[in-house]
Amino acid sequence: MITAFKRILVIGIALCAVLAHAGETPQKTDGGAANENNGKAERSTSPWKFEVGVSAGALTPIMLEAGFGYKAMHLHIDGFGIYKGANDFWCGIRGGLVWRIPRDLPFSVEFGIGGGYEFAEAPNGIHQAVNKANEAHYLYDFNFKEKLDISAEMRIHLFGFFTQIDIPVYNIMDHEAPDMLWRIGYLVEF
Repeated sequence: MITAFKRILVIGIALCAVLAHAGETPQKTDGGAANENNGKAERSTSPWKFEVGVSAGALTPIMLEAGFGYKAMHLHIDGFGIYKGANDFWCGIRGGLVWRIPRDLPFSVEFGIGGGYEFAEAPNGIHQAVNKANEAHYLYDFNFKEKLDISAEMRIHLFGFFTQIDIPVYNIMDHEAPDMLWRIGYLVEF
């Protein structure tokens, strides 16, 4: 799996380099009018970017997303939770500091480091039936998954839609959690 990830990473970086080169505007030599228009366009775009949105994935099913960035560096924070009663809830918060390549095109790839805490607990009907049949408490009445980690993070954006893959580098806490976390969602950038 790691070798496939390395191949995808190399192809993604090569694609970003090609797109960054294709996005450059050639300099015109027809006098001062072209230079003046380019100067106005450069001054009118702000280096600051803000984004809000929603995503779905593992372990936390739904998260609200917020982030901001200066030039190519971006910080994002995601989180949400639902409580339905004892032993039936989930919550999660994740964040990351990433570098966006290329930064001004509708398509971009972000690489960086992230981390977060996610917890999910749900009733287990089979365990409850076994305990009831035996008139004893042999098994937990619920299942839970928990993860606290520091991860290598990669996001791919295309016209507001994004996919995110987190591969934990260091697990601080891990209970029945997957080795790779993923998210898919939509962000509005302004």
